[in-house]
Amino acid sequence: MAKRQLHLLLIGLLSAGGAMAGPDAVLQLLDKKSCSGCNLQGADLVYAELQSAQLPKAKLQGANLGRANLSNANLRGADLTDASLQGANLHRADLRGAKLRGTDLRSADLTDARLDPEQLASSHTEGAKGITAQARSYAELHNAGVKASLAAKHPEAEQRFGEAIAKKPDAAISWMARGISRQEQGRNAEAAADLNYAGRLYEQAGETELGQQLQKAATGIAKGPKIVQGNGMGSQMLSGAWSMLQQLAPLAIKLMGPSF
Repeated sequence: MAKRQLHLLLIGLLSAGGAMAGPDAVLQLLDKKSCSGCNLQGADLVYAELQSAQLPKAKLQGANLGRANLSNANLRGADLTDASLQGANLHRADLRGAKLRGTDLRSADLTDARLDPEQLASSHTEGAKGITAQARSYAELHNAGVKASLAAKHPEAEQRFGEAIAKKPDAAISWMARGISRQEQGRNAEAAADLNYAGRLYEQAGETELGQQLQKAATGIAKGPKIVQGNGMGSQMLSGAWSMLQQLAPLAIKLMGPSF
């Protein structure tokens, strides 16, 4: 009875606040953990225990599912546009086909969640864990690399730029950035290879001067002494190439970042 009264109280609060979710739908979800295609727009489901809930094609636009337990939940085809799932547990949740534009997934646990490729490109995912590179867009991965690079986290930057390259193999800026990250770690041969390839890509795109500059830097690095990790000499040796990256990085963030 106490649980039933709690559900009814929640419904009353939803109705009083002018939420769009239907009271019957909310009650069904909380009681049965199943509400396929239900209208739950604007529902307040903070901390709700919805593990293994069946919510395929549910309308959850603007709903508040912060800190909710949605582990193993079926959210295939659900509309979560502008919904809040901040800190939610989405471990092994099925989100394939779900609309996640503007969805707040900050600090959420997406470990082993089922996602479409690049499905999170227009979501807020800062601090979320368990997100695979496949689910992120090229822009997200490249910009994450830029952020790590500017914070001198060169191994992390290298990994993110590598993932970005896997998404977009002809992205010269990511090849250049990874080369600089590798140079900062003292891995001259790999850095030179990346910068040389970036130079060729820039030349093919008509950026002849930058392309030649990068290839010249690559030759110098390959012949030069090994750089000790963390001493900052990698960026000094690249001189003009590093300056160019610093100029391009903010532009890359602005032009290639996901829009909401």
